[in-house]
Amino acid sequence: MAVFEGNFTQNISSLKFAIIIGRFNDLVTDKLLSGAQDCLKRHGINVNPEGTQVDYVWVPGSLEIPMVARQLALSTNYNAIICLGAVIRGDTPHFDYVCNEAVKGIAATSFETGIPVIFGVLTTDTMQQALERAGIKSNLGWNYAMSAIEMANLMLQIKR
Repeated sequence: MAVFEGNFTQNISSLKFAIIIGRFNDLVTDKLLSGAQDCLKRHGINVNPEGTQVDYVWVPGSLEIPMVARQLALSTNYNAIICLGAVIRGDTPHFDYVCNEAVKGIAATSFETGIPVIFGVLTTDTMQQALERAGIKSNLGWNYAMSAIEMANLMLQIKR
């Protein structure tokens, strides 16, 4: 019997990540990006845009993230893709449509390609809630990057 479990120390120098960031609500997504970069950097990953381990892709908003994630995953250049966005409820049903399509598209990309695609799109009722999750109380960007490292290493183990 084999036991597979992702880790945060092996294969770090060989891992390659893409981070997709939605510009809409950039007050929030910039903070999520900083948290993700901090986590990756503290685990020995070069987050410098001129480096070779992390590529950054900016898109207009969360609805555009799944299409780009799919294209990046199909390229097979990445061990994991981190999707960062923020959708804040308003007075119309637009919130529901964007959230539903973003989560479905990101999940489908992982299933279709076998590349870990991390759902880091905040879906909150208020800007205050979003800011709390992006750094005032804790920065979920860090958690999303941790998931990406763990899943990238887990997939490498499984493929062996």
